[in-house]
Amino acid sequence: MALFDKLISRLQPLHDTFKARILVEEPAEVEPLQTQIMRRRPVAPQAPAVAYPTEGTLQITCPDPTAEDELRDQHHNAAQKLVRQEKWAEVSQAIHQADQSHAMTPGAMPIAELMAYGARADVVLAVEHALLHGQPENDAPLLNGIEALEVVLLEFPKDPIIAAIVAQAHMDLGWAWRGTGWDTEIADRNRAAFEAHFERAAEILTPHQENQTRSALLAATLCSLLSGTGASTRQVADRYQALIDLNPENPRPMRAMGTHLLPRWRGSYADLELEARRTASRTQAKLGAAGYTWVMLDAIACDETACANLDVPFFVEGLHDILNNRPNAYTANLLAAYCANAIGHSFSGDDTVDQVRTQIAECTEWIVREHLTELHPMIWAHAARGFDNNARVHSPLRFAASGREDAMRVIKDLFKREISAGQNIVFTDEGPIAEGG
Repeated sequence: MALFDKLISRLQPLHDTFKARILVEEPAEVEPLQTQIMRRRPVAPQAPAVAYPTEGTLQITCPDPTAEDELRDQHHNAAQKLVRQEKWAEVSQAIHQADQSHAMTPGAMPIAELMAYGARADVVLAVEHALLHGQPENDAPLLNGIEALEVVLLEFPKDPIIAAIVAQAHMDLGWAWRGTGWDTEIADRNRAAFEAHFERAAEILTPHQENQTRSALLAATLCSLLSGTGASTRQVADRYQALIDLNPENPRPMRAMGTHLLPRWRGSYADLELEARRTASRTQAKLGAAGYTWVMLDAIACDETACANLDVPFFVEGLHDILNNRPNAYTANLLAAYCANAIGHSFSGDDTVDQVRTQIAECTEWIVREHLTELHPMIWAHAARGFDNNARVHSPLRFAASGREDAMRVIKDLFKREISAGQNIVFTDEGPIAEGG
């Protein structure tokens, strides 16, 4: 606990200063990956059918909430409820079981990670709320919550699940203080808070590192720790590959590794290509070419050079394998929105880059025609913003409506020939069918 005492001594003056005046720096725009993927989504408005005033109509259901949303909320809320009742032993056991069985939702969200976030959500969200809204109240719980989690850690000193939860909370708070600007843009006190929280997270995880080969949750937590350290490219790749090997069907570590192997973080374009192919090779038996596609997915969306270097046929083959291996509405919406919005709307003027993006955007048609059964507006809305799940949404209704409008515009254009011929396009559980005409 020596370093935790040091943490408190370093953070307390920062918090006191924070209460006296509004932070100069803009708060975090993007949270670390582990938090981003577990944040609850604003509720999309119900829109069971949409008809356009053309010769034919286009009808597709928009479930509210989606089956994926319901499952994620169920597991998040279950852990949060147990924590509020101080039933930490039960929380640990439930997360341990989900972790060992590699249980996931149909959308490939690990249930252990959902529950781990639910267990720390009250602490993290309270601090984020105080930091995001400028001047906090005099009793803003900037340290109260994390101190309470440290007490729980003392009660379960040998429990790796509890250690992962408390370490993740420290990292979440560190990112809330730091934000996502360049190092030169971060105020000294914000950087100091970030470093102190990450130092404490590292200290918490040190006694449990040998368990990472048996726990995907712990391995994922150690990967998150890389963002606050000066890890080498090899360390980043090795740690992520170890996590991927624990559960190859979870694409999130692959996506995270691809981003962190960009030159702007911890790697190079050669490292990115090499690890994408290594991942595809090691997971080929279960996933086909999907490993290459998942590693490249976010990297090429945010980096033009990575996009220009892409092996497009291999990437497209991976898209087919992903949808064949995981045929559900969430995945179909995710990849259709990615191809149409995250990639299809990001033209740069560079012929090589734009040719790659055009080929990927063209995949939208076969994804929609062969795999789409219902519409998830929030996925499309987030795709239009580069899947920035922490983007500030002032009106969930308008945000969801913008996603629905984008999706309907894309889908209507794909079926314009049928619609103009007077056919009604109706999306069923088996995909779209044309009626009449």
